[in-house]
Amino acid sequence: MIGDKFWCARREWIGEVRQQRAGGLCEIEKPVDRSISLEYLWSPWRMEYILRAKVNGCIFCEALERTDGAENLIVHRAQFGFVILNRFPYTSGHVMVVPYLHKTFLAELTSEIRSEIIELVDRAVQAVAAAYQPQGFNVGINIGEAAGAGVVDHIHMHVVPRWGGDTNFMTAVAGTRVLPENLVDSYARIKAAWNDLAASHL
Repeated sequence: MIGDKFWCARREWIGEVRQQRAGGLCEIEKPVDRSISLEYLWSPWRMEYILRAKVNGCIFCEALERTDGAENLIVHRAQFGFVILNRFPYTSGHVMVVPYLHKTFLAELTSEIRSEIIELVDRAVQAVAAAYQPQGFNVGINIGEAAGAGVVDHIHMHVVPRWGGDTNFMTAVAGTRVLPENLVDSYARIKAAWNDLAASHL
């Protein structure tokens, strides 16, 4: 930028800047207010998490020791694994499928366990689809901290519903996700969809 001039690509108004000619210099006719006001995003429900005693062990193993419901967020327990909501979801409806065995790698699980995990993933996709009508899904595993695993030593699969435009400037600029639904409501919605799906398969 040279003084109050900069290069432009096409002739149009951008804020207070008038572009003088295509591919040429743009003159600032009126100073642009570049001040950024500070906005607040209130999330009082997170105080419960802040004040709660931190879990030193495995969050999955700890959840298994509690009664299933909106507190531990376990939607379903099968023979070898279970389905649980993510407490820090990427989008509303983000669930995880977890084996009971506390293992780091798929190779440490038997083929029988791995097969059931995939079946639970498929059922989770169906339940979340019925509950939220997303436009797509991300399904996968993060193995190792470098790959983004939040819980490194207890392998789990993510099922994340997606919508066009669900990643916006808040994520890119502020590192913040804005979710339209609290976890209690998400749990109730997915649990109901799971039960309906189970009933339809009887």
